Amino acid sequence: MEEQDIIRALGALAHDIRLRVFRALVVAGPEGMTPGRLGEALTVAPTTLSFHLKELCNAGLLLQARSGRNLIYRADYARMGALMAYLTENCCAGDACAVTPPSCTNC
Repeated sequence: MEEQDIIRALGALAHDIRLRVFRALVVAGPEGMTPGRLGEALTVAPTTLSFHLKELCNAGLLLQARSGRNLIYRADYARMGALMAYLTENCCAGDACAVTPPSCTNC
């Protein structure tokens, strides 16, 4: 990922609702969630949720697909992995880390 992509992604996550939305979609896994289900789970108004979903999509953190009449939003695990890799690529100055992060089964 380019530095501007990293900044855009981190900027998008630097908002409480967007961070909650992204985390909920990460937990939802590859099946994702409809905006209706997501809004109910997070108690976020539809218009507010729509704005924040658009921001997360523009930052490249979410994937959007149509399933019949519904939109399905999913976390972009590849993009999330690239962001984490960028943030940790020089971890511990190249030495083995004392703490190994848990592996992600969806990544």
